Amino acid sequence: MTLPEQMRPWLDAAIEQAEKSWREGGIPIGSVLVDAQGAIVARGHNMRVQADDPTAHAEVSCIRNAGRRRDWPRLTLVSTLSPCPMCTGTAVLFRIPRVIIGENRTFMGAEHWMKEQRMEVILADDPRCVALMERLQKEKPDLWAEDIGE
Repeated sequence: MTLPEQMRPWLDAAIEQAEKSWREGGIPIGSVLVDAQGAIVARGHNMRVQADDPTAHAEVSCIRNAGRRRDWPRLTLVSTLSPCPMCTGTAVLFRIPRVIIGENRTFMGAEHWMKEQRMEVILADDPRCVALMERLQKEKPDLWAEDIGE
């Protein structure tokens, strides 16, 4: 899908977070939260390696960075990769109504669960996001296998 023009900077910001994680030696997945006016209110990247924390996925890190809020049901979560069940559950818990996914070719998360919860799921199928994960698979296959639970 071609991402609507106003949403492209959001995905660009998530990709910047993924690249930051990769530069830090981590898994190249990034995420941002966007408010109803289109402003990015939080950013996060996968910190599993850097923090030695198996729950520090990009989406969870981003939501943590958002702090205490009351506007969760008006936010949009953007992730470079299809969110896993844990990250999907976090979005469901906070009633985030829309999720933009950079790609799901290298990993299909719990998109069916989001749709069952009547969340709007937008798949960008962005080649930059695919390239990030393919690079991880090629250059650090053990880390990829660890991240997806193999």
